[in-house]
Formats: sequence, C-alpha cells, structure tokens
Amino acid sequence: MRVALTVNASRYVIDVPARRTLADALREECGLTGTHLGCEHGVCGACTVLVDGEAVRSCLMFAVQCDGRQIRTVEGLAAPDGTDHPLQQAFTAEHALQCGFCTPGFLMLAAGALATDPGIVDDAERLRELLTSNLCRCTGYEAIRRAVIRAARPDGCG
Repeated sequence: MRVALTVNASRYVIDVPARRTLADALREECGLTGTHLGCEHGVCGACTVLVDGEAVRSCLMFAVQCDGRQIRTVEGLAAPDGTDHPLQQAFTAEHALQCGFCTPGFLMLAAGALATDPGIVDDAERLRELLTSNLCRCTGYEAIRRAVIRAARPDGCG
C-alpha cells in the first residue's frame, strides 16, 4: 500500500505491506532508527512516538493508519538549528539515561504529556503513573522524573 507520512515535518511517500507497523516503517522505509523496538507488544514503551501530538506505541500501530497524519520521532525533538529540546537537556543534566535504549521512548512520552498537560508535573501520582508506563532497566525512574520536572520548570523546583 502507498502511504504518505509527514515525519518530523518531512514528507515520506512509502510503499508498505498493509500489516507493516509504524515502528518498522519509520526504521526501514524512512531510515529513522531512533525509534527503538523492545518488546514489540506495546509493554516497554521504547517505540513511543507522537502521532498528531499524542504519544503512541508505534509497534502497535500500522503504518497505513498514519496515512496523512503528523508523526514526530526523537529525531525531530531538537530545534531546527540543532539545539537540544529542554527534555534532552534535562535528561543530560539529571543523568536520566545510561544505556540509552529506553530514552527515545521516555523523551517522546514526556514531550507529548508536557505539550498537552504541562500541569502533570504538579501531580506526583499522575507523573509517576505516566513514567511507569515505560520500562527502564538501568537508571531507575527518579532521575527520569526529575528530568521531566526540570524540563517543565526551567528553575528545576519541584
């Protein structure tokens, strides 16, 4: 099937089998390998991207479902001039990554949440629930939580 995707403000017209996942299409047809595949069952969150501003597990969505939609991957998180996004800066400052495998998924999950509900950082339980929806085996979640709060509040208070 021919699908037109707008990924990180670039248009891709690709031919994919009807059952090709969005994650596989991003990686294989678009050459964007920042979206990682972990469990391929929607559990780990490593494949999280934004589709029309909403965080989704790209391993559970077919590429054909995204025809004509806006997709943002971790490659599109930084500013056009290459300046890191506040979340990327905060993850570095808070040492919220080690191996880095889960990091793209956490960055996109947090970017989507902060864009739609910046007040989530004021509710410890909601923020905890959001972050525990993705899996990290290296750093633990405290540094990731601090990084999301830092990105939402540049003064780092929270």
